[in-house]
Amino acid sequence: MNTPAAPLPLAGPAKPLAQARNPLHGLTLETIVTALADHYGWQGLGERIPLRCFTHEPSVGSSLKLLRKTPWARTKVESLYLFMLREQRRAGGA
Repeated sequence: MNTPAAPLPLAGPAKPLAQARNPLHGLTLETIVTALADHYGWQGLGERIPLRCFTHEPSVGSSLKLLRKTPWARTKVESLYLFMLREQRRAGGA
């Protein structure tokens, strides 16, 4: 006599654990752009990611407007932010 298998538990509790090591988790795009502009300056940011919103009359507002509509640009900004965090950790640990 076969008994039906018990339903598998949902992976709900695992989601917070999956984000625990994600340095971008909980950060707003505005926080990321502001941190990059503070660290590199607008000119340095424009040299690293040549977007018009960073090179011509840059502002957080214009940057957010573009980055929210342009996934590839947002990915570049997030990658640069992660690179900046790694640089800061290396400089602090040395």
